[in-house]
Formats: sequence, C-alpha cells, structure tokens
Amino acid sequence: MISIIITAYKEPRTIGKAIEAFKNQKIKEKHEIIVIAPDEETINEAKKYKVKIIKDENKGKPSALNLAFEKTRKSDILILTDGDVYVSENSVNELVKQFRDEKVGAATGRPISLSDKNTMLGYWSHLLTDVGAHETRTNLVRKEKFIVCSGYLMAIRNKIVDVIPPDCLSDDAVISNLIYAKGYNTTYSPEAKVYIKYPDNFKDWMKQKRRSAGGYLQIKKYAYRSDGMRSFTKESSGIIRALRYPSNIKEFYWTIILVIARLYLWMIIFIDFKILRRKLFKETGWERIESTK
Repeated sequence: MISIIITAYKEPRTIGKAIEAFKNQKIKEKHEIIVIAPDEETINEAKKYKVKIIKDENKGKPSALNLAFEKTRKSDILILTDGDVYVSENSVNELVKQFRDEKVGAATGRPISLSDKNTMLGYWSHLLTDVGAHETRTNLVRKEKFIVCSGYLMAIRNKIVDVIPPDCLSDDAVISNLIYAKGYNTTYSPEAKVYIKYPDNFKDWMKQKRRSAGGYLQIKKYAYRSDGMRSFTKESSGIIRALRYPSNIKEFYWTIILVIARLYLWMIIFIDFKILRRKLFKETGWERIESTK
C-alpha cells in the first residue's frame, strides 16, 4: 500500500493541480491520496477530487507530517509532497521501484524550476536546482554516499520514521538524517520530476533559503548522524561548478551575485543562530513564501 501525502496551507489555487498530477498516473500498486491542511479554503477545494482529507491543527508542516505518520501505519511506502507543486507523469512508479533494494529507506525526486530564467532570481533557481541539487545528488549517489531528500517530492519506507521534532525548519533534512542514522540508504530518482515556482524577489528568497539552510544547523541539535549536502564549506566547494553553468555574460554576472548572496545568507545564519542564539523562525506554524504561490 502506498500513501501519497500532500501537505498544504492556504493553497486553494494549486492543490487541484497537485492532486491531478497523481490521479492521472498509472500507478501499479494499491494507493491512496491524502491531503493534510489546516484551512477550509484548501480543504474545500481538495474535496472536489475525492481524496482523503485530514485537517491538522495549524502547527506547521512538521506537525502535519507527524499526523500523517500516525494515520498511515498500515502503508508500506509514503510519498511526501506539497500542495503548491506538481509532479511528472510516472513519478510514483519511478520512486517506488527504488525500494526493491531493501537497504533503501528513502528516495527523492528531481526539482525542476518553473521560474523565468531570464530574470536574476529565476536564473538562480535554475542554477541551484540543476547544479546545486541535481548534479550534487547524482554525484553522491554514484559514490554511494548519503544524500538529503527534497521535501518537494520524496518517498520513504514507512515505520522507519515515527515522529519528527515539531520545531524543525527543514523536515526533509531531518527525515533523511533519521533514516540514514537507522542504517538505511537514501537515493535519487531523477526521472521523478517535481515542478516548482521559486521566489521572484530577494526578500522572499532570503526568507526561504534562511529557513532551509538554517534548518541544517539543527541536525546536530537533534543528535543525528549527519553527513549533509548543505553547509557553507560544502557550498564553497561547488563554486567552480556554478561558474561553469552560465551561458552568457549576463548569467555569469548573476552567478557572481548569487555567490555573494549565499555568503551573506550563511553569515546571517551563523550570527543569528550561533552567536546571538536567536530563533531563526517561530517554533511552530506554517510559513508562507508568497511569491512562490
């Protein structure tokens, strides 16, 4: 049994497309689609598609996922995704076939940017998904090393993870590290694509990246055996690959600005989290990045 879990918050405009992308697939195994959301607008829209609905308590995505883990005990594989993205044809079968290997505990899909590559922020999203995510995961899997799965689309072997900390900023990193710490491998299914609209302004970009990158600093707090993909040191080692990505002078200039922006991001995170001991975000609750909707 496969449970496809779509977590959403105030996504009435996009939840339908997210659901249809799964309903239109020829999934080989018995499956169910579950939408978990706290708001009536999203729930009412999801009801039109005859899927299972679970209303959460509006305490954030980690709490919604914990509710999903509790409600799907009988399932063998859980596929986790969001209500503001949509997946490619046959993505479920591509993910599920990875679990023929009993050592695999999680498999992740490939994020594809829908943002306009002719804008600076749009270009950044393509570079970070093509080089930062796709190339990095491909190289790590080839070397049989640990990868962090993407929360936009990931599948996990059920019952390995029972609960995640409700205050975690990067649920995908926490889940990946939990699975890895229990002796399972994480792997990559690049043919299982997930299409995403990324931030189109610097304020939203910083908010999103501060949350995701900062979440990696929490891994040690939870005492997981981490060998994550994301840190300032590891990103620095990828600068040469990033500088090979642009196809013209304008894109090369944007790449230099991105390197500076990422340096600024990690500096802010280090000062806030390590020196000033500030909380990067409120402990629970959904955080919306408006320009991605």
